[in-house]
Amino acid sequence: MWNRVEQTARRVFATYGFGEIRLPIFEQSDLFARTVGEDTDIISKEMFSFYDPTFSKEEAVRVALALPLENRNETDIAKVFEEHRSWASIALRPEATASVARAYIEHGFQSKPGLARLYYIGPMFRRERPQKGRFRQFYQVGAEVMGQSDNPAIDAEVIEMLLEFISQSGLKEWKLDVNSIGCSECRPAYVERLRGELQKVKDQLGLDSQRRIETNPLRVLDSKVEEEQAIIEKLPSILSHLCGGCREHFAEVRKELSSRGIEYRLNSRLVRGLDYYMRTTFEITASGLGSQDAICGGGRYDGLIEILGGPPTKGIGFALGTDRLIMALEAPHSAGQAARAEGKADRLDAYVIWMGEKAKSAARTLTRKLRQGGAQVELQYDEKKLKKGLDLASKSGARFAVIIGDEEIEKKEFVLRDLDAGEQESLPEDEVVKKVSGK
Repeated sequence: MWNRVEQTARRVFATYGFGEIRLPIFEQSDLFARTVGEDTDIISKEMFSFYDPTFSKEEAVRVALALPLENRNETDIAKVFEEHRSWASIALRPEATASVARAYIEHGFQSKPGLARLYYIGPMFRRERPQKGRFRQFYQVGAEVMGQSDNPAIDAEVIEMLLEFISQSGLKEWKLDVNSIGCSECRPAYVERLRGELQKVKDQLGLDSQRRIETNPLRVLDSKVEEEQAIIEKLPSILSHLCGGCREHFAEVRKELSSRGIEYRLNSRLVRGLDYYMRTTFEITASGLGSQDAICGGGRYDGLIEILGGPPTKGIGFALGTDRLIMALEAPHSAGQAARAEGKADRLDAYVIWMGEKAKSAARTLTRKLRQGGAQVELQYDEKKLKKGLDLASKSGARFAVIIGDEEIEKKEFVLRDLDAGEQESLPEDEVVKKVSGK
């Protein structure tokens, strides 16, 4: 199931012109603190970060200031090292967009023509309370588009590609929520109004939401605490506070989604948990996962590259929880569960049975030809009686059993038994290869 989902991602993303990027497991902690946000739960509570004892004072000076060591004395080196100690703090990546942005700058993607279309597959790490659908080492499939265009059609196409991926993975029941959270021109005024409204109901909120009133009121809207939902529903909507540019951009995104036949819900309470998001935000939820029903989140993050010292760059992307998607696929009555029940996932094409030394050599040759033809084949290692071999072939779940003995060698025809239909026939080697390989 895992392989099928990841192979589907690679296949679908390639049809949209995306290429794979391989990202490091470790990054400097400062990369995430600067992009994700110091006040986020990810940075303040969940990120696995620690001091690298092999990172020397001299290396800190070279990296942080790029100055020759001979220009500084020991006192200066120690002082600079303490000032730039963050260079010696490393972290297991809690998310991947910041890593892609860092690589975008480091490898000069901004000087290449067109948009950078990149996807990644791999593990992320957050120190959260383990529960259903939430792990400390979890896996994501994600994609990013970075470049000079923020055309609303890009937003819609990214969402379209995401939905095509989960559909081809076998997920049939999902819901797409879409919102706009404005930009640096219009969001500050909304945030201040939201903070004022939240101050009025502060005593009715939990400690986390009370803290967020001061650090980032938008995150109160993202609260999953059931007792707070009625309060959140009465708060002012950000959609009523968008500037002209954001309002026009979001209207075009919605028009693009509709023209593609994509169904969605307008959710004015949908915000992303990371500081770098702006304008378009979206989320996909699936049934069968309980309270952790969100399998994917994403949005636009124009300005992220500038935070890291790069040129003005537009960007949009998403991250899908592979663990959660597979849990949804394995839920009762899902397409993934049905495929598994019917034996359609990774089924063995043939099990090759041999009896006698001459048959053993022929079986090896046949097995190699079948595999070269793309068939999944298991070769019996030890000589066994026919009844035992057929029993093993049946237990393997193979569609066909190929039987080779002295009589088959003499006739130059092998017995091909259809284990589903219970029928068999004698065929020359090339015909066996064609039939088993489906060619």
